[in-house]
Amino acid sequence: MTTPRPIADLSADEARRIALRAQGFLGAPDRRSGVRGVLRHLGAIQLDTISVLARSHELVPYARLGAVGRRAVEDAYWQDTHSFEYWSHAACILPIEEWPHFAFRRRAYRNRPHWNHDLPDGVYDQVIKQLRSEGPLTATELGGAKKTNDWWDWSGSKVAVERALMYGEVVCVERRGWKRIYDLAERAVPDDLLHDELDDTECLRRLVGLAGRSLGVGTRADIADYHRLKGEQVDAVIAESGLVPVSVEGWGKPAWADPAALETPPRGRHRTTLLSPFDSLIWERARTERIFGFTHRLEAYVPKQKRVHGYFAMPVLAGGRLVGRVDPAREGRTLVAKQVTLDGPKAVPAVAQALAEAATWVDCTDARVERVGIPELREPLAQELARLLG
Repeated sequence: MTTPRPIADLSADEARRIALRAQGFLGAPDRRSGVRGVLRHLGAIQLDTISVLARSHELVPYARLGAVGRRAVEDAYWQDTHSFEYWSHAACILPIEEWPHFAFRRRAYRNRPHWNHDLPDGVYDQVIKQLRSEGPLTATELGGAKKTNDWWDWSGSKVAVERALMYGEVVCVERRGWKRIYDLAERAVPDDLLHDELDDTECLRRLVGLAGRSLGVGTRADIADYHRLKGEQVDAVIAESGLVPVSVEGWGKPAWADPAALETPPRGRHRTTLLSPFDSLIWERARTERIFGFTHRLEAYVPKQKRVHGYFAMPVLAGGRLVGRVDPAREGRTLVAKQVTLDGPKAVPAVAQALAEAATWVDCTDARVERVGIPELREPLAQELARLLG
């Protein structure tokens, strides 16, 4: 693919600020549209099983809006068929308006020749029949999720309903106690969206355009990663996606931007907050390092003795920079900062502010700081945190 001539040259700082605004961290938050507005703006919010302060799909709107009620977050996602769960960047909550855009992926699953689980004869039809007469239902209500206690040893009904989910015949309409609630797509998806009329090229064109707008500015790899597309899929449609070619100081690779993001300089108040490691601002590690000069790795699956920053280290965003990270925990109504890494003394007020707000959000009335990478900053951080919690 021949890269077209850039229409604008951006400094590294301009690109960083454009990315922050596009992701909802620069400027006044749109509180009127709330959680649903955040979902539409981002286009995808990743799900993950880990819950320390809260699950990642709760942390994402919290990071942008502040202390929105956790029940309100779940209701905003699932009530009134506002969203659906599907494979995007990973397992993600997606705005229901994007259902048609994933027709290309549903077709690919239907044509997939090999699966990890065998599907027993007749079980698929039985699951669809049961959902039609009794749904919405959990996998347990459909006949059981697993044959044994092994995580990956699925029952026939679980294999069938997950296959139907990939095909688009079934939709996850809610997560309840982390269990998927399944229903037929014909019931769950509005009639005007329930179709696979878009061909693969049009699906990809729309998703590339949406990813570019959610990122503000990004390389080919950044844009592809947002909905886990292939690079050549991006190449095939990016010229018609509505994005425009730009160059960014220090990136060393061609980039594309949302033209609306170039119209006005990004200005406004910066958010100070803890970030989920699965937040779309930072979920692509190479992009995070390129934009913020910040190397981050989720260590939940790293042996404890080899962890550097902790089990669920959450980067701290302040002033448009990543100024440290905190590995949090809760003990009753005490928020515990088990391990804290700070850029230096100037980061202490911001990290304390982020911790205090998070503590209040999860109904903690006290906080304790255990280890700090720069030991002499432990006491100033603990004192500032205690002052903020009053």
